Amino acid sequence: MPDFSYIALGATGQKSQGVLSANTEREAVSVLDSRGLMPIKVEVVQGTVRTGSAIRVSTRVLTSFFSQLADLLQSGVPLLRSLEILERQSSNPAFSAVIKEVRSKVAEGTGLAQAFGMHPKVFGELAVSMVLAGQEGGFLEDVLRRIADFTEQQEELRAKVTGAMAYPIFLAVIGFIILNILVIFFVPQFEQIFTRLREKGQLPLITEALIGLSHTLQTYGIFLVLIGVGLWYCFKRWAESETGRKSVDAFKIALPGAGRIFLSLAIARFARILGTLLKNGIPILQSLRIAKDSTGNKMIAEAIEKSAENIKAGDSLATPLANSKYFPKDLVEMVSVGEESNNLEKVLLDIANSLEKRTTRELDLFVRLLEPMMLLVMAALTLMVVAGLLLPVFRMSSAID
Repeated sequence: MPDFSYIALGATGQKSQGVLSANTEREAVSVLDSRGLMPIKVEVVQGTVRTGSAIRVSTRVLTSFFSQLADLLQSGVPLLRSLEILERQSSNPAFSAVIKEVRSKVAEGTGLAQAFGMHPKVFGELAVSMVLAGQEGGFLEDVLRRIADFTEQQEELRAKVTGAMAYPIFLAVIGFIILNILVIFFVPQFEQIFTRLREKGQLPLITEALIGLSHTLQTYGIFLVLIGVGLWYCFKRWAESETGRKSVDAFKIALPGAGRIFLSLAIARFARILGTLLKNGIPILQSLRIAKDSTGNKMIAEAIEKSAENIKAGDSLATPLANSKYFPKDLVEMVSVGEESNNLEKVLLDIANSLEKRTTRELDLFVRLLEPMMLLVMAALTLMVVAGLLLPVFRMSSAID
């Protein structure tokens, strides 16, 4: 939490100054107002950092924290005592410091959800909103357990996707390294042998191209690597911009084969988070605002944002989703039925479960097809290198015969 230096006037007009801790400048001004002081100047002290904004905590640690906190509260242990126990038990020093700050704020009278909200990099908006609903509705233990279950499910899905793509990426990297070694170090060993054929103009075109590529990589290889790194950096910066992010997300969805998987994963995340929020009593407009950012795709998020605007005007959720090109008709029909039967949260969670299972199968199939395709590409490139080296040898043999 950052420190703010301030200069303020008291009720009698006496000037005072000092330093206080707050999450934002506005909160610092509110603290001064509560002390009967009129702020003249408030500014952050350089070098101070919010503990929660400076770290990230693994999903496994967070899942364990929410689950254990739910168990302790369920067993009748008071909230402050539960947080103290979890602070001592935490093996992550940074996370232990975060729990300490949360406990300190709760001890001062701040709600648990508000205390979590002061550490947005640790406790996401989803968790904060659900805890707030649990506080107000008197079912905090159940909410904490649901957060733990939800976080674990999302981590399992992410692990499946990462695990499925690990082997194809490994193949691509190894193949790229092997081909570069062949071209840079192996091809030059044959160049002197091909000198006579080159003088006669009988050197095959593929061999000429291979030797030229070898010389280029030997001479300018380091510059090409630097240019590649620079282009990648520029691309990342562009992709982080609003325009770039939209273009990249639109391209991902449009990819043959993989696009359907990206789209299904995004919709599954949206459906699960929206369903979970609605199940815990969060109003639909607030739930949509949180859930749209969870898709990880700007194009889909914009479509959901338009849906929220329609709902403000009194429309249903299914209608604007149907008008967008991203949500399949069968899912829209399920949402419509859920709204009519006043059972939308259950329908959304069913959609998430169904989509995740289907996407896992599609991902497995895609990876199974991708692996032999990558092997064929590597084999073709290796064959080109070998052909470029052997064709001149065959011509020399024929000439000698």
